[in-house]
Amino acid sequence: MSAVTELARAVGLQPEWDDAQARPQVTAEDDLARVLAALGYPAGSEAEIAASHEKLAAERAARNFLSVDLGDDLLINDVGMAKAEVMLEDGGGMILPLTAYGSGQLRLPTSRITTPGYHQLQVGGRDYTLAVAPRRCFSFADAAPGRRLWGSAAQIASLVDDRPSAFGDFGTLAGAAAALGQAGADALAISPAHALFPADPSRFSPYAPSSRLFLNILYADPRLVGGTLPGGAGGELIDWAEAIPARIAALRAAYDARSDAVRQQVAAFEAKGGQELRLHATFDALHAHFFATGAGGWQGWPPEFHDAQGTAVQRFADEHAEEIGFYLFAQWLAEGSLAAAQGAAKQAGMAIGLIADLAVGMDGGGSHAWSRPDDLLTGLSIGAPPDLLGPQGQDWGITSFAPMALQRTGFAGFIGTVRSAITHAGGIRIDHILGLNRLWLVPHGVPSKQGAYITYPLDDYLRILAIESHRARAVVIGEDLGTVPEGLRPRLAARAVHGMNVLWFEREDDGAFIPPADYRASSVAMTGTHDLATVAGWWKGRDVDWAWRLGRSRADSKDDDLHERQRDRAQLWEAIRQTGSAHGPCPADWDRDPVVDAAAAHIGTASAELVILPLEDLVGLDEQPNLPGTIDEHPNWRRRLPAPVPDLLASPQIASRARRIGAARKGNPA
Repeated sequence: MSAVTELARAVGLQPEWDDAQARPQVTAEDDLARVLAALGYPAGSEAEIAASHEKLAAERAARNFLSVDLGDDLLINDVGMAKAEVMLEDGGGMILPLTAYGSGQLRLPTSRITTPGYHQLQVGGRDYTLAVAPRRCFSFADAAPGRRLWGSAAQIASLVDDRPSAFGDFGTLAGAAAALGQAGADALAISPAHALFPADPSRFSPYAPSSRLFLNILYADPRLVGGTLPGGAGGELIDWAEAIPARIAALRAAYDARSDAVRQQVAAFEAKGGQELRLHATFDALHAHFFATGAGGWQGWPPEFHDAQGTAVQRFADEHAEEIGFYLFAQWLAEGSLAAAQGAAKQAGMAIGLIADLAVGMDGGGSHAWSRPDDLLTGLSIGAPPDLLGPQGQDWGITSFAPMALQRTGFAGFIGTVRSAITHAGGIRIDHILGLNRLWLVPHGVPSKQGAYITYPLDDYLRILAIESHRARAVVIGEDLGTVPEGLRPRLAARAVHGMNVLWFEREDDGAFIPPADYRASSVAMTGTHDLATVAGWWKGRDVDWAWRLGRSRADSKDDDLHERQRDRAQLWEAIRQTGSAHGPCPADWDRDPVVDAAAAHIGTASAELVILPLEDLVGLDEQPNLPGTIDEHPNWRRRLPAPVPDLLASPQIASRARRIGAARKGNPA
């Protein structure tokens, strides 16, 4: 083993890994060295490698976070002491005796701690955060014992209601959730609601947020404080360039007209949010201030504004108090609007209600990276290694937590991120949950395939999820698609972190569709996701059309693609017939309605505790919300539903689909 590879392993990089086809891969030493340098562990010479090992050893010695399952004891390094002191989160305390365990280790009887939470441990002259976690997350069985649930999924911006508006917001979401609950749904999964960049109308992708600790103020509902929305119902596609400035103007009008009672509530909200909330509002004000100069992120600001704690930033805050006050008000209104949406879902009878979506990372030029730069990876993007969908690999252009920083900060950023997502939700979907185990890191300026995997503290992550999910009574779903490390899914399932079974991916080697009853019981079943073809679109071949329009097909000709789709349609129809969800011959490619009807009942037969029929499939739409790997070539995150959800559910055909999936979940014949 070379010195570079040895250092890479010590840091947590994976020189060897298996790709999506389970083929062994080896990361080139030059690529490892490049990633190591970006992580702060240069490996260009023997002296640099030695210094990097010393730095790593010092960082490990300074770790101050420990986690353990409720009822288990913890092993720690021998600190030459006979006892440890624990200050419990609820204010109580206890003394724990230490006993020898093997060579150089002591047993700490944390099994005596009966209350889950984040406790403070003092031992060996050092202070630790000690996370004591339930053995599994809050589950569907906890929320709705003995029931087989169904729900839908929505892109918030795509929703419409009886108000003229350019895009959907949390107010629209409340109406949609109430209507779905009345139709028998128990959950509504939503697109990420993280904070974006309000001053930049081009930054509307929900998966590249400025911060995951706060909300997208564009979704705030001014009606909650007597405000109105800008006129104009918009078209089939959202014109974000016009819609975002108009919405900001409407929010400013609501801010200007706020009552004394609202002022008091915002003040209390600011006090509760503390410095982090105020810094985020300051970032939004600074971003708006410098955006006109062409600065897309904080790196483009004058250097004196790069330090969130610096005097220049404080001076700006003093001079622009009213502007910062607006962004604080908008965050308060967004949180109240989201709370109202979850309240509407629960009032309509939903067992779960909203399922929030946690994006895998954040923009390196955003609020989190500016206010808490030491939390995150710098000089690196996260992405994916080469696979069938991306032969050159993928660079998502976003960053995430640095593994060492998580330990150094007691996982504060991650805990805050999870809490933000589930404060007003009954569940959370974690995008690319594989990232809790490992992430593909790509140094800036190099091809995606020249990256490397780095290991993350999965056990710590899962214990934090268990604590937070029980506190919020929120289920946890993980998007476990892609290059999944062997053994990861069983580990997630053991913690009641539910995976995803997507109709299009559940196939045998010969192409036959797997019966939904044979899906993993620990997963959530669904007909599709925002990144995949809808049932109607797949049946018609709209995804094939797009692939050829954009030059992305790997087939020799479009006729070959369509011929393969014809075989696939026959296989899907046969699978649907086998579940009793359809009868008769396979419909023609243009006859999609019978297939959409049958697919609803078909997915309803899944063994999963929750089945999701996205609104696009409930309604029978042809087009998908997002086409991965495109920016302007496809109208990503711009499509709107044809009518308000209550009106759609009043349609006999759509209401029938809702009844069919509900009947299938109860085990009744389709």
